[in-house]
Amino acid sequence: MNSTKGRTTLDVGADGVAIVTIINPPVNSLSFDVLNSLKDTCEQALRRDDVKAFVITGAQGKFSGGFDISAFGKIQDKSIQAPKPGFVSLEILNDVVAAAKKPFVAAVDGLALGGGLEVAMVSLSRISTPNAQLGLPELQLGIIPGFGGTQALPRLVGIAKALEMMLTSKPVKGEEALSLGLVDALASPNELVNTARQWALDILERRRPWVITFYKTDKLEPLGEAREILKFARAQTRKRAPNLKHPLVCIDVIEEGIVSGARAGLWKEAEAFQALLESDTCKSLVHIFFAQRGTTKVPGVTDLGLKPRSIKKVAILGGGLMGSGIATALILSNYQVILKEVNDKFLQAGIGRVKGNLQSRVKKGQMSQEKFEKTLSLLKGVLDYESFRDVDMVIEAVIENVSLKQQIFSDLEKFCPPHCILGSNTSTIDLNLIGEKTRSQDRIIGAHFFSPAHVMPLLEIVRTQKTSPQVIVDLLDVGKKIRKTPVVVGNCTGFAVNRMFFPYTQAALLLVECGSDVYQIDRAITKFGMPMGPFRLCDLVGFGVAIATGGQFVLNFPERTYKSMLIPLMQEDKRAGETTRRGFYVYDEKRKASPDPEIKKYIEKARELSGVTIDPKLTKMSDKDIVEMIFFPVVNEACRVLAEGIAVKAADLDISAVMGMGFPPYRGGIIFWADTLGSKYICARLEEWSKSYGGFFKPCSYLAERAAKGAPLVRF
Repeated sequence: MNSTKGRTTLDVGADGVAIVTIINPPVNSLSFDVLNSLKDTCEQALRRDDVKAFVITGAQGKFSGGFDISAFGKIQDKSIQAPKPGFVSLEILNDVVAAAKKPFVAAVDGLALGGGLEVAMVSLSRISTPNAQLGLPELQLGIIPGFGGTQALPRLVGIAKALEMMLTSKPVKGEEALSLGLVDALASPNELVNTARQWALDILERRRPWVITFYKTDKLEPLGEAREILKFARAQTRKRAPNLKHPLVCIDVIEEGIVSGARAGLWKEAEAFQALLESDTCKSLVHIFFAQRGTTKVPGVTDLGLKPRSIKKVAILGGGLMGSGIATALILSNYQVILKEVNDKFLQAGIGRVKGNLQSRVKKGQMSQEKFEKTLSLLKGVLDYESFRDVDMVIEAVIENVSLKQQIFSDLEKFCPPHCILGSNTSTIDLNLIGEKTRSQDRIIGAHFFSPAHVMPLLEIVRTQKTSPQVIVDLLDVGKKIRKTPVVVGNCTGFAVNRMFFPYTQAALLLVECGSDVYQIDRAITKFGMPMGPFRLCDLVGFGVAIATGGQFVLNFPERTYKSMLIPLMQEDKRAGETTRRGFYVYDEKRKASPDPEIKKYIEKARELSGVTIDPKLTKMSDKDIVEMIFFPVVNEACRVLAEGIAVKAADLDISAVMGMGFPPYRGGIIFWADTLGSKYICARLEEWSKSYGGFFKPCSYLAERAAKGAPLVRF
């Protein structure tokens, strides 16, 4: 066998137990090589007289991370042929493993996810280590479990728990799996295979029950109750994910098995799996899965063989919302952090914020009191630069003021060691300007977090022409360690995320001044799948921030920005968004938003100042038109970011849109979604609007060129 291919090995002991080991590093994923090898290995061993029983396990302390996801893309683009429906669930797992005349026991360590857990579930018994992770996360990829999971899991843990595990994609640990009945015993990693061996022999000698999972019914709720549970699950799912079909398909497939028996359920599962694999949702989610893992590949940087340097101590300047959030993220991952402020009052407030962030974890049961104290002890507050002499990295998070930042970077150069990375969390100011007065431009880099920094998953790493590859590699490593998805971008106004999305709010303001309804726009955008519409978002970030960042774009991209006075007019009248309880919405004590008829007068005044008139076409728009008029300008700006080389690749912009702005992952990110509609269509719509509503909508040359060729926006 070619050793780079996935495979299984067979090792028969003197006791007659055959150990079948899945080998496919790093997580022993079930590629077609592995599945075919598993079938052959088991069939051959079943014919051998010296084999009495089987233990299935995975190499290197991991059972299996599930089906090989890269094969999905290959099936979708037809570079490999899809196996016939039921090949894995029925022909291999049910007919070879479950129905065998010799007992199979699974020995689970590390992780058994998706197809990995499905292989374990068709064995007669499962032994697990206490910390192993067991789960069926397939719905995250737009499909359903396809190797029998929809039929096996309810029969082992009951319908209610099985639905919860599948619909939330959350794994359980070995200990919980034991109490649920998903596994039959726990053993330490050293004892695992021997315990499973003995268990298999006990089943063979009939000292333990020989029960095929698909025939178990004792855990299934009675039919009447089962129907109620399924009905409730459907209602919850429709409410939680109105744009998604595959969770409902999953519920239907589970129901089929309960009503008509496991074999009928397995057939329905196989057919549904095959159909969902070709769906847009699955294609989008698989794209996002790989896009997220691909952000750390940066040509000319990560392919030079550089190793990340060890970063132990990080200093943060500024303990405001951002600074304290970044400090929280770092200490949660065991970095020593120095927080510097200008006076004691601000310093105590900053430390207080970090404490509050950690305390909310303790409250939610995500952190013990002991861990809280240990984590907090990694943070030290200071008022001067004395303790900066041995820091490995600094992140500046003070207010957006150029001369202040220039002064800070000159000071840092004096006090920090020469290897220290000088980072800035600026979201709008040019990094070249910040480092202009220093001789350290090769170690100046943007580390742009999104608020709240300890929660939001994205980190934009901003490089200038002068930033050294080593510093980028170091920051990518820090990003990974603090569990962020790091995306490397070039230096420009707004970087990638804020720049792509500045037209989002501006398009909405343009529509409202031309006669569209604020609340209809927000509803349409939320229905499309965004966490909130552009106006609700303005209220959340606050009008001060909205005006400051908007101003930067008007200044730098005058020919394609829409200048509206609506937000400044509202701000003059003491409306500043959610914090003042009045913005585009009014807010009650519980921060619940309600429409406010009063905003009409501000809109009329803004319309007057802009000199625009109401366009009857825009007063009665469909949701589809609203979505296109708000998002096509975003696509247009994303094309510029791509053409200028600010982003390394289109997939980085997709992941940035999903993680930085909450763009729905099941639509595959901004460029991926645009390509499902076609560059020709988008360009034509923008052209048409630019004739009626001005340069804001004018397609950029990159988009126009791709449309003229009828080519996708992604260049392969």
